[in-house]
Amino acid sequence: MDQVVDRFIEREHALMKALSSRTPVVETYLQNLSADAQLGPVPSDDHYFLGRMDMGETVDRKDYLKEKDQEKSMQTRLMGGFNKLFKVQYQPLGFSWMVYADRTDFDRAHYDFHYVRREFLGDVRCLVFDVTPKKTAGKGRFLGRVWVEDQEFNIVRLNGTYAPAPRNSYFFHMDSWRLNLIPGYWVPAYIYSEEGDFSAGVKNKTAFKAQTRIWGYDLKKEGGNDELTQIRVDSVKDETATMQDASPLQAERQWQQQAEDNVIERLTRAGLLAPEGDVDHILQTVVNNLEVTNNIDLPRPVRTRVLLTAPLETFSVGNTIVISRGLIDVLPDEASLAAVLSHELAHIVLGHNLGSKFAFNDRMLFSDDSTYNNLGFKHIPEEETAADKKAVDLLNNSPYAQKLDNVGLFLKALQTRASQLNALLTTHLGNPLAQNGTVTRLSALATHGPALDNTKLDQVAALPLGGRVKINPWDDKAEMVKTAPVAITSARDKMPFEVTPFYPRLARWGASTTASPAPATSAANSPTGN
Repeated sequence: MDQVVDRFIEREHALMKALSSRTPVVETYLQNLSADAQLGPVPSDDHYFLGRMDMGETVDRKDYLKEKDQEKSMQTRLMGGFNKLFKVQYQPLGFSWMVYADRTDFDRAHYDFHYVRREFLGDVRCLVFDVTPKKTAGKGRFLGRVWVEDQEFNIVRLNGTYAPAPRNSYFFHMDSWRLNLIPGYWVPAYIYSEEGDFSAGVKNKTAFKAQTRIWGYDLKKEGGNDELTQIRVDSVKDETATMQDASPLQAERQWQQQAEDNVIERLTRAGLLAPEGDVDHILQTVVNNLEVTNNIDLPRPVRTRVLLTAPLETFSVGNTIVISRGLIDVLPDEASLAAVLSHELAHIVLGHNLGSKFAFNDRMLFSDDSTYNNLGFKHIPEEETAADKKAVDLLNNSPYAQKLDNVGLFLKALQTRASQLNALLTTHLGNPLAQNGTVTRLSALATHGPALDNTKLDQVAALPLGGRVKINPWDDKAEMVKTAPVAITSARDKMPFEVTPFYPRLARWGASTTASPAPATSAANSPTGN
């Protein structure tokens, strides 16, 4: 076991070196908790952070979203995410810091290692070690447990905290998972954090649940590093009548297409949009069902894409409908998915075209962390109202017409939690589903269906976050989670819109991914490298 310890220390430092040039996207979504007599700990409010993380020696990050009054000091931001000097303030880097056990001094001089047992995590057999800092190791050292796979001896999971905490700072507990996305290395992908005790008589100073997801490791850095792979194709002259100058209407549509393509390409390059893949085909099938049954004949096909972020959001640019991973996650059924897609399809059918200014390529020349300052696709209130009305018409003429009660239940569940989930409902590119704590999207359907009743175990109005879509953190590809049904035994099992722990099924790079049992709490299953 001494040789094993030496080996995984060596592999940990090799991982740091291998990832030192990477700048993946890091997203943290946090829900503060309060006690509910029937449902247990439930969200009371929430926070959201999104940025790019430089995994070099400083492990610094740049934020897409700028939090007001955010501390500038790097040292302060490393203190686990909580500053008690003047007010409670969550710092995003605190939740992404546990990508490594110790960035600078993970060695025998600073830590003691105690072998515990062998254990399987998914398909991977692991050796489990308890890790404790030596008394002379200094402040902020890792204290907890690591799981080490038994072939190349890479750490695949870390669970614990940092100790002792410096004065006026507080370190969170974290459970950090890695995935074997490239040969020889297990890459940090998910971090779950939780604080709070809801036992009788306990008073919590802080209680929350938080998910951190890391993706976009293979995003190309800005610049011409790929210039040797660029291909030049000489144009072929075509003199046929059909290839003459476009008519004014054709020119307008081609201009909109150019803007649409520019936006989709730029969002993908920034690590905010998944490459075209299997989930898009599922979304496309739902859109096709709406189009065919409503006899919609558009000059260009409607495309669908997945936004990789957690906030509940949809928007359309040109003829492309974009829907967020978080929204797909919480929708309970296909009818509810059809409802949110129908709103954007209605904008397209009604000719509410946005984004044509992005046909000018200079408008795509901005840094990734300023994406939200440069792109936006929000409609005026009159267009939103018209799209909602048209969407209801589309749904009433579709195969989903008999299942609109489920849509009504989803909207009621969203309304029940809206005032506590402001960050989850804050959109950054499109129009919001709710405003000032009131759900406004498709409000005509909110009266459909039975009353929302948490005591009815067969009434599942909305799902927890992480239950539908999994993202490959290396190449950003999205796919649907394959899960077996899990019996709900109490109202507390429903957890609508809530954060849950991660329990990915670990597998080695290149292994078959056909079997993916459900995670313990509907958290995202792990992509296992293609």
